[in-house]
Amino acid sequence: MKVKGFWSAVVWTAVTTGLAAQSPATAPPPAGGQGAAATGQAAPQQAPPTFRVQVDAVTQDVIVRDDRGIFVPDLKKDEFEIYEDGIKQSIVSMTLIHGGRVTNLLEAPPPPPPEGIILPPVRRVNESSGRIFLFFVDDLHLRFQNTGRVRELFKKFSKQLVHDGDLFGIVSSGPSSIAIDMTYDMKRLDEAINKITGDGLKPSEIINGMQGAEGPTELRHRAHVAFSTMQEALENLEKVHNRRKALVWVSEGYDFTPFQDSRLGNMDPSSSFLQNSQQQIINSQSCQQNSDGSGPSGTCDPSHDPEIMQQKQNEEFADADLYRDLNELTREANRSNVTIYTIDPRGLVAGSDIDEPIDPQQWDAYVRKSQDTMRVLADETGGVAVVNQNDFDKALKRIDNETSDYYVLGYYSSNPDPTKRRRQVEVRVLRKNANVVSARKEYVLRNAPTVSSARP
Repeated sequence: MKVKGFWSAVVWTAVTTGLAAQSPATAPPPAGGQGAAATGQAAPQQAPPTFRVQVDAVTQDVIVRDDRGIFVPDLKKDEFEIYEDGIKQSIVSMTLIHGGRVTNLLEAPPPPPPEGIILPPVRRVNESSGRIFLFFVDDLHLRFQNTGRVRELFKKFSKQLVHDGDLFGIVSSGPSSIAIDMTYDMKRLDEAINKITGDGLKPSEIINGMQGAEGPTELRHRAHVAFSTMQEALENLEKVHNRRKALVWVSEGYDFTPFQDSRLGNMDPSSSFLQNSQQQIINSQSCQQNSDGSGPSGTCDPSHDPEIMQQKQNEEFADADLYRDLNELTREANRSNVTIYTIDPRGLVAGSDIDEPIDPQQWDAYVRKSQDTMRVLADETGGVAVVNQNDFDKALKRIDNETSDYYVLGYYSSNPDPTKRRRQVEVRVLRKNANVVSARKEYVLRNAPTVSSARP
């Protein structure tokens, strides 16, 4: 699902500058009349080289609390230190948001204009919102039976998290078809709640569904739809500066290769747990062709079938693909200075449903992996993962506090290696008994656009 047009109400501000080098002076012709003019040949014209330098302001959300866990609202610029790859940076802007109210303690000076071009001064736009929320309803990974829980959760968002003056938007990944532009209108949130409908796959659908070389094809497709939707949203959020940007990600998590033994029909045929019956028949036929038997007392063990062993080996790479996708999302979030808060609406997860008996070990592995993916998204971006718990009120209160009280520090990177893409960031507070409890630890620069050189 595309989210184009999703940001019509947001003011994009980017701090960039370009520098065009002047043409070098023409060198005099060599002595002795050996130049091109002496031979009567026209000198080839060479286009002067053009250098472009982009200076981006790096912003960093920082939450500072004292030893009692209370936010410290009176810090000065000189009490902060920012290090990028171990090099101390000069802080040029500092904004305090306390209780949702914005106070500009220090504004960054405008970058120098390009040489030879006189630009009119930039007219500042008054934007009073101190918080920006993007709610992601990943209905492709929310089972239908949990629709009621998800709607109740969003009603809590409306009452406890989103306040007057907050700018928020909502987007879904699947058939709920929710795409609400950034707005202050709380009625739009209520309209979206009534449209939320889970469409996640049941365990039985995963076990008996189509299998590819690296696992269930439908699961991977659904995950890629969700990830691409958020990738585009994060790229748009990168253009918003000096605001706390929180992405509230509601999903039951991700696993590219769940219930492996059940899907491959690799369990005891007399087992009462669900497994792929069609694959069982294939395994049985393969065993009949193997007269020697590969199990104890000459019985057939499907786990020793060469095709099943190859399938398991292929699916090991699927897990690496999943965490690579998650890593790309967290890198984009850190580059955009977006904090991801993940919420699993299942709450405290027990066993599988009665009507879908899943092997307990496989079910526990599935739950653990799906919850771990939610933790990765939150932990790597300085957020909170609300998983395996039923107390959503406490979690929402924490999210509300973290998005209401914070500092936004800005600096122009003076990294000694401008070609280094991954930058490690450390924020320190010099005041005694004050501690940084939340700040991103790194960001990754985008790849420089390729410039094709045209020959004269």
